[in-house]
Parts: sequence; structure tokens; C-alpha cells
Amino acid sequence: MNYTELSVDIIGWLGAAAYIIPYFLLITKRMRSTSVPYHILNIFGSLFLIVNTVYYGSIPSAFTNSIWGGIAIYGMLMDRKNRQNE
Repeated sequence: MNYTELSVDIIGWLGAAAYIIPYFLLITKRMRSTSVPYHILNIFGSLFLIVNTVYYGSIPSAFTNSIWGGIAIYGMLMDRKNRQNE
């Protein structure tokens, strides 16, 4: 394994953690789905996993993670708009 592959693998594992940890915190009611950190972690998780999946040529996974990131951005913008209207 070369340095590039190691870096991409670490980025991929960080991306996976950025998905799994907030989901666990959401299920255990320690984080709200409308919180900025929840959205930010999902956005970074998707970006990190996109890097990993593109590098390894897994285009369906890259596509799925792109959609996931887009949904997280949309959710964050909608939550921000709702907070401003309150």
C-alpha cells in the first residue's frame, strides 16, 4: 500500500465515522436532526466517502454519497430558513 492509498483509506474511514457517529447520537437522542453539527458531519462524511469511492472506481457509491451530501445541504438550508422564520 502506498501513501496515496493509505490517505484515501483514512479519508474513507473518517467519512464512514462522520455518518455513523451522528446517526448513533440521533437514535440515542443526544443529537437532533435539525442541528448544524448533524448536517455538517453528514456533508463531510459524504465528501470524504466520495473521495474514497471515486479513487477506487466505485461510481454507484460515489453517486449515492453525492446524493446524501446534497440532501444534507438541502436539510441544513431548510432548517436555517425555518429558524429565521420563527
